[in-house]
Amino acid sequence: MARPTVALRQGTFVGTDLKRDFPQTLDQFLGIPYGLSTAGERRFKPPVRVASSTATFDASQFGQRCPSGIPDGVPMGEDCLNANIYRPKERDTSQKLPVVIHVHGGSFNFGSGPARDIASLVAWSSEPMLGITFNYRLGAFGFLPLDGSLNLGLKDQALLLEWVQENVAAFGGDPDNVTLMGISAGAHSIGHHIMHPKTKPLFHKAIVESGATTARAVYPYTCHLHQTQLQIFLEHAGLSSVPPCDLFKALQSLPFSTIKSASENTFIDFMESVKWPFQPVIDGEGGIIPVAPIKAWKDGNFSRIPILTGFNTNEGAAFVPQNASSPAAFLDFFRTLLPTLREVDLKELEQVYPDPTTTSNKMYKETRPGLGLQFFRMEQAYGHFAYIAPVRQTADFACKNSTLDNPVYLYHFAVSSTVNGGANHGDHTEFATYSQRSSSSIESISKIMHAYWTSFIVSGNPNSVAGNCGARPEWPIYSGARTGQKIVFGEGNDILAGGKNEGVAVKVETDSWAADECEYWWNRTELFEQ
Repeated sequence: MARPTVALRQGTFVGTDLKRDFPQTLDQFLGIPYGLSTAGERRFKPPVRVASSTATFDASQFGQRCPSGIPDGVPMGEDCLNANIYRPKERDTSQKLPVVIHVHGGSFNFGSGPARDIASLVAWSSEPMLGITFNYRLGAFGFLPLDGSLNLGLKDQALLLEWVQENVAAFGGDPDNVTLMGISAGAHSIGHHIMHPKTKPLFHKAIVESGATTARAVYPYTCHLHQTQLQIFLEHAGLSSVPPCDLFKALQSLPFSTIKSASENTFIDFMESVKWPFQPVIDGEGGIIPVAPIKAWKDGNFSRIPILTGFNTNEGAAFVPQNASSPAAFLDFFRTLLPTLREVDLKELEQVYPDPTTTSNKMYKETRPGLGLQFFRMEQAYGHFAYIAPVRQTADFACKNSTLDNPVYLYHFAVSSTVNGGANHGDHTEFATYSQRSSSSIESISKIMHAYWTSFIVSGNPNSVAGNCGARPEWPIYSGARTGQKIVFGEGNDILAGGKNEGVAVKVETDSWAADECEYWWNRTELFEQ
């Protein structure tokens, strides 16, 4: 059988079949460039679109992934602005396919396009669709807080969206039915694109998982934290004594391995405090993030599109120290993380999250062996600050400006995947793609989530497409904090954590869980973005 082929302005690309354990065979086109190499004189500069070509290229292997992390078998380098496309082999070619673009996470410092199994999402969908994953610059390569090099990773993403508009029809995709989907840093990224509306929309729906534009605070690139991290990076790179006028050329002249190492060592320096370097920054008028995200929300400067968003119960478990034992450790963690918190704020923090070791309130009591007495209290507080409150902000602001054409849907993922982690950050990802099928109850939740997600990708409504899971509850449109309704997945299920409880696969409930705690963080968003 002939290999799948597609002709683009930049050349003809020959893909391959993808079979695996799927119910249908997919066409896959791997490593297709959407931007030129970012090496040499293009390092630390905005991305450049690919030139026209009449050549034919093999698209059977992943392209280079952007420099970050440990080797994983995929080549790593600066010629990394490439995309992967998945579509059903057997399809009605007269019908345009809904498109989903996955933006990978990884704290803006790690990760790659193929990290999530979007092929599975596409292959198991009851309605045909086209899936895209891609790479964008990370760490110092993509988010160096240096004038002229700001938010390059987000600019890479924007170029990818433009490339999709130009080229997706050639693959059979519908450029007028594009959904962005991503978790964590991918979700933060989508939030920033929502806040940066274009005259001609580059996407039309968004699935924003465990992330938001207001997550973890966004600062101007000139702030003390970012400039301190820049100087530490330059020290690691051996450039601390280079005059500012020569710095750009010196950075471009270094081996990419030196920059990669310096970037990762800087990340390690700030890992314990969770004050990660190389993040999106406020870059001013004409930039990707012209103003603080909370101001953009309040001013109404965002795209009115359908949004499906949500969070996991234990978003903070992966990020806080497991040995935290004293009340002082709890306060010191947040005092270091958020230096703009005043003493009055810290006192209220203690009231909102009562200390289980010194008060009669045992809501945050830690009983698991091997964990510090403050761990549960700390992971809940950090998870609310960094992920859950920002997700609810997105849902609340967006729904207050919504109509039937741009509804908002909120979810809460509660499946306990490990004893210490609970429903940890990222644990839902394999459920939504129908990649997690390790037991009957887990598979049931996966089927339901996959059906909702794919229905939303097709139509902007998680209820409109039946999917492959049979009957499922109607997912209500979200109407606002505390009173709005959400979908809860897997409450009480601890099978993956070694338990025997299957819990409730899916249910609808009022969004009141941790509402007071999230309101504490919500009310201080502007305090953090200074």
